[in-house]
Parts: sequence; C-alpha cells; structure tokens
Amino acid sequence: MKLRTANMVLAATIHTAMCLLAAGACAPSAHAQPPATPTQTAPPAGQPTEMSAGDSSPTGREARLAAYLSGATFTGQFTVDGKPDAAPKPESYTIASCEPLAEKDMYRLKVKIRYGDVDGEFPMDLKILWSGSTPVITLDGAWIPGLGTFSSRVLIHDGRYAGTWQHDAKGGHLFGTIQPAADKAASE
Repeated sequence: MKLRTANMVLAATIHTAMCLLAAGACAPSAHAQPPATPTQTAPPAGQPTEMSAGDSSPTGREARLAAYLSGATFTGQFTVDGKPDAAPKPESYTIASCEPLAEKDMYRLKVKIRYGDVDGEFPMDLKILWSGSTPVITLDGAWIPGLGTFSSRVLIHDGRYAGTWQHDAKGGHLFGTIQPAADKAASE
C-alpha cells in the first residue's frame, strides 16, 4: 500500500510539475512587458501581469512566454480528490527553458523535477491556450511512459497559478506562486 501511495504521489507530482510550469510561462513579469501605453496601468514592480488584450501578435506572446518561463520556479501545493481531511502536499519545480514550437500554441519546456528517487530534467511539448488575456495550460489525455495518462487545466494570473489535474483515476487541484528567473536573480 505504501509503495502504491508513493507511486501515486510521484506521478501526481510529476504531472503537476508539467502542468504548473507550462502554465506559468504565459504570465510575463512586469519587466518583460513592453513599455506601457498611456491607456495601460503599470503593475507594481516585480509583479507578473496578464498579457495586454491589444497584443495579439503570436511573436510577442511567444517571446514573452519563453522569457518568463525560462528559469521560473513554481512553488505551491496540490490536493488529491476524495481525501478531504488530508493536508495539501507541497511542490516546487523549475522550468530550465521554454521555446515556442512551429505548431500554433505549442511550446517545449524542459522541467527540472526532484522528488523521491526522481531527479532529472524532462522535456515536455505542451499546448498553452488563451482565455482572453489569461494563459491556460491544456493537457488532454497525454500518456507518459511508465507513469500513465494525464489531463489538466492550469491558469496563470498575477504571479499565481491554479488549476486541476487528472492522473488516470486520481485527480485534484493545484495552486501556488511563480518566481520568475529575473526576480530570483535580483533577490540574490
């Protein structure tokens, strides 16, 4: 039973990392935004912002997304459905790099995961869609060898991420904060 629970938590953690990290990429930090126009209000320094509704240029979005995600760290928690008395479990992941792919809305993220016996960098091709100016990571029935099938929806807003995850018959919620690489460098 302990091994099964450990495998479930490991799979959920890896899945959550993939979902979270991909989602975070879409919310560029204030310093990654182009200069504000007179009709825009600049966010507080160091706070990630939504994409400008007027910026529909895929090139602009792709560049900001890749810059924001590369080196960003996601720190938060995830829950498992059906366990109302269980405390959320902590998680932390770093996206080593992010690059847009030729296919529309697709990005390749290299996610650093360290959990239990797993310690490595995993490339993931993920779809990031937009709901207005809010980025949403969309993963539908993706099979990962040795782990199972995963689905998720994770949105990013104002330096935070939140969403749902599904791994085979298990699922839950995930949420936390995002620290862009530039913010980490400034605080060191």
